[in-house]
Amino acid sequence: MLTAKENMIECMKGGNPDRYVNQYEAVHLLFHPYAMFSSPLLKEGDENVVNPWGITNSWPKGTPGAFPVHTPDKIVVKDIENWRDYVHAPSLDFTDEQWAICKEMYDKVDSSKAFRAAFVAPGLFEQTHHLCEIANALVYYIEDDQEMHDLLKYLTEWELKLAEGICSHLHPDMLFHHDDWGSLQSTFMSVPMFEEFLLEPYKEIYGYYHSHGVEYVVHHSDSYAATLVPAMIEMGINVFQGCMETNQVDELLKKYGTKISYMGCIENKACDFEGWTDGNCEQVVRRVCETYGMKNFIPCIAQGGPGSVYKGVYESLTRAIDKLNMEKFGVSDPAEQRLPLQIMF
Repeated sequence: MLTAKENMIECMKGGNPDRYVNQYEAVHLLFHPYAMFSSPLLKEGDENVVNPWGITNSWPKGTPGAFPVHTPDKIVVKDIENWRDYVHAPSLDFTDEQWAICKEMYDKVDSSKAFRAAFVAPGLFEQTHHLCEIANALVYYIEDDQEMHDLLKYLTEWELKLAEGICSHLHPDMLFHHDDWGSLQSTFMSVPMFEEFLLEPYKEIYGYYHSHGVEYVVHHSDSYAATLVPAMIEMGINVFQGCMETNQVDELLKKYGTKISYMGCIENKACDFEGWTDGNCEQVVRRVCETYGMKNFIPCIAQGGPGSVYKGVYESLTRAIDKLNMEKFGVSDPAEQRLPLQIMF
């Protein structure tokens, strides 16, 4: 039986996995000093917490995560033409001791069983609308394109410095990077606009990781983004995580083959709700697995990390995939041998 990591590698290369990859079983999400020591770690119920960029965030109860508060008084960029007066990148200078604390967490992961995945969020597009407010940001991309190019260059330079620290001190073999690029039905930008603003910056960022020992890049966008898959491949993304079924993944698998893999299609709305049941979770798992297969597809809750809004749903989905693997292939990972799946703080 392949280890969870070996099985995921076979899946991603369109090889010979011996079972369905079970959600995040082979991906251990790990932090870095900026996330641990500089940026406040929010928990459900927190309100109006200001991060080092000056962005105010709240995490309402019953939702998957935090999101910026954009009342007029809390929008960081008041005037896009003078964005430099408002946007000041946080320091990325950390002590050897701080890096050592993080490195110890990476070293604890058995790299034969799971990827040591550096977790980075938010991404470039999200950061622009976190700073500006999303409706404002989308208008700026159209009407103030030079300012947005300049802002993205500034954010990219900061991300590259973060990447340098992560790669030189922590040596992950996977990057798990967030940046939501659409809604359930559509992308936030047209393909030409997306390519104009985001293609080259991401080629630079993901290219840096790939050239410094990070073999796999998993990009989270729990959205429709099928029209952006060619750009994802060009950027160096190995796995499109969070893909919704509106992406018609069966068609993407045929069109792009082994160039990119997809992780998701178990949407929260289908299983993660008040009154959820094990039976419903199993029904969703079986339908998704039977529809998309096991090569270049990883059945997984669509949200950007191991967990669920309602307690117990993620674990129920995991058990359902284990059960299906045992029925179809005679193998599954014993729960007691599975690595802890939470992000390590």
